[in-house]
Amino acid sequence: MKKNYFKIIAVAMSLLIVTIGCKKDDPDDSEWIEINGVKWAKRNVAAPGTFTSKPEDAGMFYQWNCKTGWSSTDPLTSSTGGTTWDGSTPEGNSWEAANDPCPTGWRVPTLAEQESLISSGSDWAPLNGVNGRFFGNGIQKVFLPAAGYRSSYDGTLTYVRYNGYYWNNAPNDKDYAYYMGFSSGPVSTNSYPRNNGFSVRCVAE
Repeated sequence: MKKNYFKIIAVAMSLLIVTIGCKKDDPDDSEWIEINGVKWAKRNVAAPGTFTSKPEDAGMFYQWNCKTGWSSTDPLTSSTGGTTWDGSTPEGNSWEAANDPCPTGWRVPTLAEQESLISSGSDWAPLNGVNGRFFGNGIQKVFLPAAGYRSSYDGTLTYVRYNGYYWNNAPNDKDYAYYMGFSSGPVSTNSYPRNNGFSVRCVAE
């Protein structure tokens, strides 16, 4: 009886050690693909603090340095329940942590990280019927859907299924910020007005 008692205590202690050593907020390695040393989330951001259920899902659109998500399908709705597009220009010298829509343990990528992703190579191809690009090489590939975007002027959906627009955290000037854009042709980084609604693909912190 005493031997079994000590065995139970030993098992309980080992479980406690494993639990303490595993931070709850660390990204699960089943959630990311590592490309050029950067751990990319497999799915777009949906509502703030969440990912979509599938890699091909568009998720929500975000204006630069803003945490309010906008629907990627009509009718226009926001993650806060609003239905009126906010066309004001967001301020800031970087994408602030308080406004980051990525889940805990993740963040909006840098311009350099997006350029590194582009340098890994990519192919335009559908995933489960959704157009987009596979970035990376070999088996280490991540799919980004061509979700289009919401226009800065009135929030109109634009280029859905034809182009992908993904923000990074780098400003250009007080009105513009940098993003990664792609279609069935070229892939590049450029700058665009901050009040457009683009997709967000996070990287692990």
